[in-house]
Amino acid sequence: MSFISEINRRRTFGIISHPDAGKTTLTEKLLLFGGAINEAGAVKSNKIKKGATSDFMEIERQRGISVATSVLAFEYNGIKINILDTPGHKDFAEDTFRTLTAVDSVIVVIDVAKGVEEQTEKLVEVCRMRNIPIIVFINKLDREGKDAFDLLDEIEQKLGLRVTPLSFPIGMGYDFKGIYNIWEKNINLFSGNSRKDIEDTIEISDLDSEELNTLIGDTSANTLREELELVEGIYPKFNNKDYLNGDLQPVFFGSALNNFGVRELLDCFVEIAPKPRPKQSEERLVKPEENKFTGFVFKIHANMDPKHRDRLAFIKIVSGEFKRNTPYLHVRLNKKLKFSSPNAFFAEKKQIVDISYPGDIVGLHDTGNFKIGDTLTEGEAINYKGIPSFSPEHFRYINNADPLKSKQLYKGIDQLMDEGVAQLFTLDLNGRKVIGTVGALQYEVIQYRLEHEYGAKCTYENLNVHKACWIEPEDEKNEEFKDFKRVKQRFLARDKQNQLVFFADSLFSLQLTEQKYPSIKFHLTSEFK
Repeated sequence: MSFISEINRRRTFGIISHPDAGKTTLTEKLLLFGGAINEAGAVKSNKIKKGATSDFMEIERQRGISVATSVLAFEYNGIKINILDTPGHKDFAEDTFRTLTAVDSVIVVIDVAKGVEEQTEKLVEVCRMRNIPIIVFINKLDREGKDAFDLLDEIEQKLGLRVTPLSFPIGMGYDFKGIYNIWEKNINLFSGNSRKDIEDTIEISDLDSEELNTLIGDTSANTLREELELVEGIYPKFNNKDYLNGDLQPVFFGSALNNFGVRELLDCFVEIAPKPRPKQSEERLVKPEENKFTGFVFKIHANMDPKHRDRLAFIKIVSGEFKRNTPYLHVRLNKKLKFSSPNAFFAEKKQIVDISYPGDIVGLHDTGNFKIGDTLTEGEAINYKGIPSFSPEHFRYINNADPLKSKQLYKGIDQLMDEGVAQLFTLDLNGRKVIGTVGALQYEVIQYRLEHEYGAKCTYENLNVHKACWIEPEDEKNEEFKDFKRVKQRFLARDKQNQLVFFADSLFSLQLTEQKYPSIKFHLTSEFK
């Protein structure tokens, strides 16, 4: 198969949502259709009989939530699909924001009863900033929930999307009879049997036919005809160009747990979703069809195999072919590296690949060379943009609870921070280590992983910090900056890249400091140069 046709058959997307909307369950069912797994595992809290394939960390299995993005790949109808299943919990949002730099499109999962939730709004906002094509999947239709039209209105208003339904429910909750597939003009009747691999679909090209009444009863048939007439009158017709530009969002209905409505979503997705897209670097726009390889690290995961203490850097291939055992330039370090065992993923199962194409995600074994945002190329100095660190929301001192294991503790902290799990700051005044996170649950994850993966124990102490601000002085030699460093010495720290950071204990003190030192800029993200 030629290089261009390999690019054209790839679809790389992320699945995003608020926690508990059914994101990981949907991922499982998509894998089921791809023949990648035989029986899907449901995500339930605490007692998990068969864990979800994409939740491979021990803490995820115990809690029944996803705490890290996982990468899964499978083939479906000749198309190579790469899924990035992201954490929904807001405490792990930073991992999700970074993952969105590596996808070409997204599927947003919405719970039929809860509608649009807070975390969904934030994630969709990031997608819209980057013009990422979005498909909406309204899940859990076998439960009582909001009216379909109310949900569509809510999606338009809260998420600022312009939607067009490509499937429509027949009833809901106890009255749920199935789905009319507007895209393919057929009906899928609901049996409630999640074990069935593929539901039966019945072609209905003419909605006025008596066959519809026979299938779902007179009342449901008449209601469906009225609702579909409304859909046609209210919502714009599907236009692929508008969808790819991020101006129109198709909506599907279904029940992932019952394996219902998933095939319709997948069949349409394969047809309309974008193939690998060009990506803007600081130097120029890079197109996937270019012959020379470029790619960037969007995630690092330590200890995917606890027995081997390995670290994997996840690389999204943007252009050209990535070949095994070929030397590539690590742009930041300006040195050539070659990789003897690049991995393709299926959750925790990995296989070595000889050649990968744009759109693919490859895992490279790393001994500490990579940081999030690093670029690999065939020689050109290119830097891809858009993977900043955000100011954390929570700050705590980290203390060593076992003095005999201090080496393991510092190695563990170092590696977990490289993953982007949290951020590490070192106070200028006394060298104490401070960990900043987006959410408080991250502290538990760090503590758990330090103990179970590195054999180290830690305790925390609260630190009253409102925001961490990265400092950009107009001139490092001027008196104002020297005065700032002297007066604010107690509140100054260094991040892992040795950039100077100011800890503001309240919004008021941050505003006062900004007024007092007008020649210094205070940034809430680390990417300002």
